[in-house]
Amino acid sequence: MHLNVLLESACRKLPEKDAVVYGEQRLSYRELEAASRRAADVFRREGVRRGDRVAVMTYNSPGFLIAAFGIWRAGGVLVPVNHKLTASEVEYTIGHSGARVGVVSADLVSAARGGAPQTRWLLTEAATHGDGVEARDDFDAAVASAPEWDGVDGTEDDAAQILYTSGTTSAPKGCVHTHRTIASVPPLIVATMGFTRDDRFLIAMPIWHAAPLNDWTLTTLFLGGTVILQREYHPIEFLETVQREKVTAFFGAPIAYLAPLQVAKAQGIDLASYDLSSMRHWIYGGAPIGAEAAELLARVYRSENFYQVYGMSEMGPVGTALYPHEQIAKAGSIGRGGMPGVDLRVVRADGVDAAPGETGEIWLSADTRMRGYLDNDAATADVIEGRWYRTGDVARIDADGYLFIVDRLKDVIITGGENVYSQEVEEAIRPHDDVVDVAVIGRPHPEWGETVVAVVVPAAGRTIELEDLRVYLADKLARYKMPRELVLVDALPRNPSGKLTKHVLRAVVLPD
Repeated sequence: MHLNVLLESACRKLPEKDAVVYGEQRLSYRELEAASRRAADVFRREGVRRGDRVAVMTYNSPGFLIAAFGIWRAGGVLVPVNHKLTASEVEYTIGHSGARVGVVSADLVSAARGGAPQTRWLLTEAATHGDGVEARDDFDAAVASAPEWDGVDGTEDDAAQILYTSGTTSAPKGCVHTHRTIASVPPLIVATMGFTRDDRFLIAMPIWHAAPLNDWTLTTLFLGGTVILQREYHPIEFLETVQREKVTAFFGAPIAYLAPLQVAKAQGIDLASYDLSSMRHWIYGGAPIGAEAAELLARVYRSENFYQVYGMSEMGPVGTALYPHEQIAKAGSIGRGGMPGVDLRVVRADGVDAAPGETGEIWLSADTRMRGYLDNDAATADVIEGRWYRTGDVARIDADGYLFIVDRLKDVIITGGENVYSQEVEEAIRPHDDVVDVAVIGRPHPEWGETVVAVVVPAAGRTIELEDLRVYLADKLARYKMPRELVLVDALPRNPSGKLTKHVLRAVVLPD
């Protein structure tokens, strides 16, 4: 299926139903479909042709979805860009993807233009969040005045998205997905979660992430449900939105559920005063929740309908799920086997499938798997084994067949649901005049999943303070990648070949 068919089909069935709610703004399926056709004409006039990459760097707003469906109708490839990136980080993503046209939230334009001045940036939300925007740069105004266009004839095997991720190196990799691989995601999610067209899904996590975009937004539109957009997550606004819009489903990192408890305690707010009875699916991912936290959340949110999901951009993302009745008994697990439509193996180093009690690397197979990494055949070959995607995550299987992740082959730190790649942070710190050597690791944290710890060997006679280091990194790294802890050591452990032995470092810095 081409992704435009997904929207067209829902529009034919439910033309006047709310497709998107954004504060006071409501777009019916008919209005969203018409806006996407006008956006396609805007992109055509900007020179976008079949196969061209178009970047979208926005907060959660209707502009993102109008741009996305307009890009696909024009034959282009959507490149979602993390709105938290600095200009230097934007430079790599845009340069690697080759996007010559982009859509950006007006108050993010400095980072976008600073990182990619050669890209033609059109501004969304210019009227409400931007100052001094030239008329020719206003994406929303251009869409409003453009004629509707049917678009180009594309196929389901055309590239639809390039989702940027990263592995053990600091250079992000672009996962190339086709219309077919992304359109294969919603049926698997529906089979896993049991969503219907009556669902009203709150998207408060960044929509440029693979899961909020493909798992939750496109699945909701596929069914004919309603997507509720919150521009940015806020602990109390999140609860107010659930109550006001009768939200039925929400996805967030564990911290998104725990933060309201902290804010409520600090501000004397009674969480029991919020009517959350409409909620049927409280979904979390990015880190497990222990039994004690699971019991706390069930009590505070007055619901046992919690689900954990595990997946990655390379898979669409789909993977595994831990269901409500398993939250306490199997706390910390990512589930048993794959979601419906997902095949899963846990493979030992010798290539044999692991048995209960053993550990191995998680391999996944589904129709949602990426075509490969953009312009990186070697990296693609490293993770593709026939029909399988090798995740790099090492899991233990318990006696009942449930999987517990025990390590990552890739040194990825997951903090608040965001992936932080240790080598990228290390390379940002290393040029500091007072740094001789550096390693970055994650410290387990009950709320954030992990926090970033920089372990530094200072130059002789020098010392470094955490706040000074964070100031140094301010224009080099997004805030969520910043070290939250600094440990000074005399030397880092390395093997005879000079390779850093992080397992030894963790044992010293993070003892049990």
